[in-house]
Amino acid sequence: MTQQVTSEEAVQSNYNASNIQVLEGLDPVRKRPGMYIGSTDYRGLHHLVWEIVDNSVDEALAGYCTTIKVHVDKNNVVTVSDDARGIPTDIHPQKLRPALEIVMTVLHAGGKFGGGGYKVSGGLHGVGASVVNALSTWLRVQVRRDGKLYEQEYRRGIPVADMTVRDMSEEEIAEYPRGTRTSWLADDTIFDTLQYTFEAMAQRFRETCFLTKALKIQLVDDRNDRELTFYFEGGVMSFVRHMNKTRGVVQQKPFYVQKKSDEVEVEVAFQYTEGYNDSIHTFANNINTVDGGTHLTGFRSALTRTINNYARKNNLLKEKDENFTGDDVRQGLTAIISVKLADPQFEGQTKAKLGNANVKSATESVVGDSLTTWLEENPNEARRIVEKCSIAARIREQQAKIKDTIIRKGAFDGLSLPGKLADCSEKDASRSELFIVEGDSAGGSAKQGRDRRFQAILPLRGKILNVERAAMDKMLANAEIRALVTALGAGIGDSFEVAKLRYHRIVIMTDADVDGAHIRTLLLTFFFRNMKDLVAGGFLYIAQPPLYLVKHGKDRQYAYTEPQRDEIIKRMNLTKQPEVQRYKGLGEMNSDQLWETTMNPQGRVLLQVSVEDAASADETFGMLMGDEVPPRKQFIITHSRNVKNLDI
Repeated sequence: MTQQVTSEEAVQSNYNASNIQVLEGLDPVRKRPGMYIGSTDYRGLHHLVWEIVDNSVDEALAGYCTTIKVHVDKNNVVTVSDDARGIPTDIHPQKLRPALEIVMTVLHAGGKFGGGGYKVSGGLHGVGASVVNALSTWLRVQVRRDGKLYEQEYRRGIPVADMTVRDMSEEEIAEYPRGTRTSWLADDTIFDTLQYTFEAMAQRFRETCFLTKALKIQLVDDRNDRELTFYFEGGVMSFVRHMNKTRGVVQQKPFYVQKKSDEVEVEVAFQYTEGYNDSIHTFANNINTVDGGTHLTGFRSALTRTINNYARKNNLLKEKDENFTGDDVRQGLTAIISVKLADPQFEGQTKAKLGNANVKSATESVVGDSLTTWLEENPNEARRIVEKCSIAARIREQQAKIKDTIIRKGAFDGLSLPGKLADCSEKDASRSELFIVEGDSAGGSAKQGRDRRFQAILPLRGKILNVERAAMDKMLANAEIRALVTALGAGIGDSFEVAKLRYHRIVIMTDADVDGAHIRTLLLTFFFRNMKDLVAGGFLYIAQPPLYLVKHGKDRQYAYTEPQRDEIIKRMNLTKQPEVQRYKGLGEMNSDQLWETTMNPQGRVLLQVSVEDAASADETFGMLMGDEVPPRKQFIITHSRNVKNLDI
């Protein structure tokens, strides 16, 4: 007799205890590295460095570390050493193994869980060193404490042998008597690349030293024989001066305060510039809280209230005048807000927003009291600030009238799309793409070559306005910017709403020449300053059209770089040189070529625009697109391969 088994019973019988996989030790990290370091591309690779360096920075915040050295050798081996207390090496009472081995091999093991090791720390989960260990081909850690040298080596997170210990020689003690030195080679079976970027590390360490007064970080890179040392006595005031070095300033003397309130250490500096955009960056225990939080809320409240009170008290605001709004007092403001506290509560896995309620009142109290005194003691600076706010208020009123006019006409609500827009038939924004194209010629090819179902084309005439130097009313008076804002349908500035975007993939497609690069930079500046959530959400892309077409008979191959072109020619192995066409502009391609190389989702290359460090991006846009010429000229000279007779 046969028994019929239903499909549901069959499925259940195939799913039992043997299907439950238990990952032990550091296996979960190697199985799902993205859960711990975000990705396995260059960002994840650099995250390993941040994890180890941040451990040393936590020692500095606790008052035990003054110097950190980061060394990258020619084989991409990274060594981080410090002069801190050194990782404990005694036997752990529960695990019965040396604490050093536990820190390096056990997840969620560390001195940051309220055991008295750290009062202030950026690392909260105790996974940093062990994750780096798990994702390295090999890692070697050396601890110097009390005249002893402790060492242990690991292979992909597993100890090669027990920890060793010996007395240090006089030379070793003279080199540095205490601290931790960690060396590792990232695992090339995990990461897409092992090439560290000097600029990315330099930017990170510069920012760290701004936020940690009197900490010195030395970066040495043997691969290109480069070395930089960062050290700032001025704390976040030095940070503000650095960010404003390429900007004209209204307020010559920055405001600065460092004070403790309700067990929260608050350090704030700000300075007004001649620009129209605010640059406010917040940190909690040196973690960049890109989405702000309670410390930002407290700062904003104190700033608006204190400036209004001062202006009223000194008759700079008349009775008939309305108070300055928050937008008024923040226009052109560069500010750094850094708080340090024992138990930070972050919203979300990425620690992007601080949630501690007491931090708001602490920041508001410290900034409000100190700024009131500072304004009274610096009347000339105070008057300049109030005048800046007054100008911002007048501009706001003008902008409101222009915005009201546009909104009444339905331009921002998608009711009156620009005539030059060749829209797609797809109504689902998540499936729709908008190509922003340079000029009518390229626009014509793009319109003919596109897939009309989901690809829209918006040709722009010439170069759009440089928004780094323009107020909102001037921006909205620009026809090309109005067309762009209207086509996207999500508003602009404070009224921008991601949910209203008409396309979830916005692609900048410009020529591969100097003018095309300039237009691309102008567009990136516009999006970064006025639609930052669009960039943060991953909706912005840059198209990568080919530079060359290599032809030999019926064989036609595209090359995106000069080395790729040379490699194609070499592979052809011909006695006769093939024909090589250099595309100077997208308009030189016919519609079929443009579709095949740049617009077809099956074969195209798109670069997604992201901003990992808002402060760095802010500084770079201000320098490239601002009024100060010397810093821009120096930047171009530094980053150009062959510069001759440069005249900017």
